[in-house]
Amino acid sequence: MDELPENLVWEILGRIRKTGDRNSVSLACKRLYELDNEQRISLRVGCGLDPANEALASLCNRFPNLTRVEVTYSGWMSKLGKQMDDQGLSILSGYCPLLSDLTLSYCTFITDMGLRYLSSCSKLSALKLNFTPRITGCGILSLVVGCRSLTILHLIRCLNVNSVEWLEYLGKLETLEDLSIKNCRAIGEGDLIKLGPSWRKLKRLQFEVDANYRYMKVYDRLAVDRWQRQWIPCENMQELSLVNCIISPGRGLACVLGKCRNLEKIHLDMCVGVRDSDIVSLAQKSSNLRSISLRVPSDFSLPLLMNNPLRLTDESLKAIAQNCLMLETLRISFSDGEFPSFSSFTLNGILSVIQNCPVRELALDHVYSFTDVGMEALCMAQHLETLELMRCQEISDEGLQLVSQFPRLHVLRLSKCLGITNGGFRTLIGSYKLDLLAVEDCPQISERAIFGAARSISFRQDLSWMN
Repeated sequence: MDELPENLVWEILGRIRKTGDRNSVSLACKRLYELDNEQRISLRVGCGLDPANEALASLCNRFPNLTRVEVTYSGWMSKLGKQMDDQGLSILSGYCPLLSDLTLSYCTFITDMGLRYLSSCSKLSALKLNFTPRITGCGILSLVVGCRSLTILHLIRCLNVNSVEWLEYLGKLETLEDLSIKNCRAIGEGDLIKLGPSWRKLKRLQFEVDANYRYMKVYDRLAVDRWQRQWIPCENMQELSLVNCIISPGRGLACVLGKCRNLEKIHLDMCVGVRDSDIVSLAQKSSNLRSISLRVPSDFSLPLLMNNPLRLTDESLKAIAQNCLMLETLRISFSDGEFPSFSSFTLNGILSVIQNCPVRELALDHVYSFTDVGMEALCMAQHLETLELMRCQEISDEGLQLVSQFPRLHVLRLSKCLGITNGGFRTLIGSYKLDLLAVEDCPQISERAIFGAARSISFRQDLSWMN
């Protein structure tokens, strides 16, 4: 090893991906140990770090070129030793001058003081916080003031972040490209207006409201007018995910949906207030859309039932079929409680998308309007490669037997389908048309009956969902 050129040794070390393998190789000889120390750029630590601060200082001293650090205390208990605290973040800021990506998960001893230490990390461009309950908006603000190159910010279950001055400051910097806010109870949809000019740079937005707790902020008419007056340029937005959000006409996130010209992926999950006009506007502007996922609230959770203008209909699907000619993934789901007679989307609406767009992946959950007739229509789907059917109770053995005639289907997943029995797989047994067949929680299907129906088979049966 001592005679190998240094560039060749670096190439060898660069090909070893697993941390355990890297650790083993570094113990083979002194040269590999020193080169590994110099080349190691990522570090993941957690419950085994004890005593935490001292051990972290030792690791940072050993690996001087760290750029990415992840600290996770998932599953931590007090008997495992004390967690890393604010002093640990002081160590990171002092020992890791190249630090650009930091993830803190379940770090319950980290406070705003720790984030103030991080504000001296001038190269920090990505920060991800997952359940750090002692951190507040003041700590986030002190960090973004110091780390002016921040392009990625993820806040997940940061329950005490209740002020949004930091959001307004980030908006003025115009550097943010990826923002994820999930289940931060005191941050509402209306607060996103504070991003201001940063909407221009944003490429990825994930916003999720805690379904069990909504902090009901009162936004005055001035805030509403601000949404309506502000031209929100979302030309760079490529991925948008909204969960449990309230979409109000003329304000908030409704102003964003129709202005994402380069959107490629959208996920709307239980968003109350989404109208056909919102989806039509989105489809007309987002011709590059490749993936759309809609999880629609049950009609029984909305007022006025059948006369409710907020119910999405085939008008939305037909707009997608006519304008999104690059669409490859379509996922439609109805929440629990949806009855067949109240289904928002008809079979014709779903098939219009399949027939007009090169859909490779189709996933339907609780869609009662999709029947054996729909399975017959899929025999003409020239691009379909993956089909997922969950709680689609109108599909019978006759419909499933048509799968053998699907031109390019390779993956089939079935879950909680009551109408399919062992007989539905008759045409697939021995054909090995499918690369993967996954069957979960279907009471009338046995593992023995699907043997030989695909090259790879996954089977699980837990019928507790039927109780």
